[in-house]
Amino acid sequence: MKNSLLILLTLIFSTSILAKNPERPDPELRERLIAAINEASSFQDRFEAEVWLLDMSTRLQKRLTDTEERLLLLRLIHQEAARAKLTPELVLAVIDVESKFDRYAVSSAGAQGLMQIMPFWLDEIGHPNDNLIHSHTNLRLGCTILRYYLDMDNGDLRRALGRYNGYTRSRAYADKVLDALFNRWYKA
Repeated sequence: MKNSLLILLTLIFSTSILAKNPERPDPELRERLIAAINEASSFQDRFEAEVWLLDMSTRLQKRLTDTEERLLLLRLIHQEAARAKLTPELVLAVIDVESKFDRYAVSSAGAQGLMQIMPFWLDEIGHPNDNLIHSHTNLRLGCTILRYYLDMDNGDLRRALGRYNGYTRSRAYADKVLDALFNRWYKA
C-alpha cells in the first residue's frame, strides 16, 4: 500500500513537473549524475578525519543518537562532499534543512532521503532500481546536483541553493540553509 501510494505521488508530481516544464531535465546535469554514480573518494589525512568526525559527531548527536550510525553517516557525507568539491559542513546544513537527518524522509512533492532527491532522476540516469533512501545513493546524487548548480551560478551559493530547492526567486530556503551552516555546522 505504501509503495503504491509513493509510486502514485511520484507519477503525479513528475507529470506536474513536465506540464510546467515540458523540457527534459538538463542533459549536462544528467551526465554528471551518471558519472557521479561511478566515483569514490575518502579522507586524505587521518588526523583531519578524527578531528572533524569528533566535532561533527558531537554536533549531530541530538539528531542521531546511535554513535556507529552517526560516524558512518559523517564519513559518507565527508566522502561525497569531497568528491563533489563541496564543504562537508554545507552538505550537513542542506541535510539539516531538507530532512533533519531522517534518511526515510519523503516530502509532499515526493522527494526522498537525506538530501530530498526526486525519484525521476533514477530513471533519467539509467538506475531505476536504485533506492534514494540508501544514504550513499542519496548523498552521491544530492552533492552532484548541488555542485552542478554552484557551477551553473558561478559559485553564487544563495542562487545555487535556490535552484536546489526549485525556487530561484525566493531567498527563504537559502537563508535557512545558510543559517544552519553558520549557526550549527561552522560554529567555532
